[in-house]
Amino acid sequence: MTPAQAASPLAARPYDLRHAALTSWLNAGAPPTEVAERAGHSVKVLLSVYAACLDGEREAYNGPHPRSTRRRGLIDYSRSVP
Repeated sequence: MTPAQAASPLAARPYDLRHAALTSWLNAGAPPTEVAERAGHSVKVLLSVYAACLDGEREAYNGPHPRSTRRRGLIDYSRSVP
């Protein structure tokens, strides 16, 4: 690092940058297997450490699946089947 980089607030705790990257990847929907590999963890360790960072997505996950045929209107459930 250059003296200016070493004096930067970001250099004070580089682990925070690592944590931010892993959290960002998980919240962006990256596969946990890929994130764990990049972090040098097993998926079990990754999720035990970072599971709290995934909070706030419950509403999205409790809704219909984006590829749901019902939601996309591909199947008409209003018609009765003889």
